[in-house]
Amino acid sequence: MSKESPYPVEISLHKKSRLLALRFSDGANFELPCEYLRVFSTAAEVKADPAPVTGKEDVNIEKIEPQGQYAIRPIFDDGHDTGIFSWETLYDLGKNHLQNWQDYLARLKAVGYERNTDPSTERRIKIFYFSWLVNKLGKQTEEMILPPSITNIESLLKLLRVRKSEYAAIFEDKLIRTTVNKQFSESFTRLEDGDEVALIPTSPTPPATPNA
Repeated sequence: MSKESPYPVEISLHKKSRLLALRFSDGANFELPCEYLRVFSTAAEVKADPAPVTGKEDVNIEKIEPQGQYAIRPIFDDGHDTGIFSWETLYDLGKNHLQNWQDYLARLKAVGYERNTDPSTERRIKIFYFSWLVNKLGKQTEEMILPPSITNIESLLKLLRVRKSEYAAIFEDKLIRTTVNKQFSESFTRLEDGDEVALIPTSPTPPATPNA
């Protein structure tokens, strides 16, 4: 890889969300699912097999081991640990994520495999409201059974915005800081049964609402 090639300046493993977040020297940012990295492993035994890797919908990365100054080796929780991902490979996987994934889904369809992506059990979360959210909503907490389409913080905030249109403004992303189980979260943080989600305003002044 040439000296001009982008290299990671930040690598963050988000185990709860099963994502590897990468920020490169040229400013590119990628959020790569563990499943994606597993099925596109660089390991010889994976690349040599013409059949697509299946059954990795819930795979996670236990840890990441650096390989010198040029690559990492993810240790997956299914025991797979022979794939070494160079900076160039990671950048390529990030840049071509959408197309690679569409090609992978087409290969699964060709062999008759259907991915299992729906939650197998009911997911119930508890939401805690802080500061002026309490006054606006008239409550400090609520329990919610999540629809299958609500999988992360981003989709939860969207649901809260459309649930009551008059309150849409108070759930704008820029106005809310979120935690999940008392840990600061990202928009992609996955929501699971039993999670406790706190919504904390980032501004001392609430936006105007019809019943302000």
